[in-house]
Amino acid sequence: MTKRHSAKYKIDRRMGENIWGRAKSPVNRRDYGPGEHGQGRKGKPSDFGIQLKAKQKLKGYYGNISEKQFRSIFKEASRIKGDTSENLIGLLERRLDAIVYRAKFVPTVFAARQFVNHGHVTVNGQRVNIPSYRVKTGDVVEVRQKSCQLEIVLIAIDSAERDVPDYMSVEHGGTMKAVLNSVPNLADVPYPVQMEPNLVVEFYSR
Repeated sequence: MTKRHSAKYKIDRRMGENIWGRAKSPVNRRDYGPGEHGQGRKGKPSDFGIQLKAKQKLKGYYGNISEKQFRSIFKEASRIKGDTSENLIGLLERRLDAIVYRAKFVPTVFAARQFVNHGHVTVNGQRVNIPSYRVKTGDVVEVRQKSCQLEIVLIAIDSAERDVPDYMSVEHGGTMKAVLNSVPNLADVPYPVQMEPNLVVEFYSR
């Protein structure tokens, strides 16, 4: 098991939920936390604990973004006019690695980050290797021609684990490209588990 996969499974077990909805998640077999105390008796969580878990779950879902980067995204969301929790989801979904994952060009969000890092993706015809790059509505995100036949891409396209969301237009033919048609709200995003960005707002507003 690679270090990256190990981290991914540890997040699932720590949260006690299959946050990506994957068939191989260890939570499907053991719904308790990792480590020797994972099965210990748990008391009623505090408000802080509930808020912290909501933050860790959302942060983990997008590839376990660093705390510094996640806090920066939250601050930006709070400065934008409108509901901060909805703005937060919109900003997270506009990350290039999130777009690549949603388009089913790769099987996991962790793979999406690596895929972008290795230069397999272009935005409006220009190669972009920054996973946190902010995609705008109407931008064309495309897998480079020589990367279309990579095994990881073919496996992801054939996977029945998830569907492409309605707020994106995606082609999986001779060319593989995706267009973000609109910035989604929380209700539009196909999370396999309940995400509570309102609790993330409460956490950072303490």
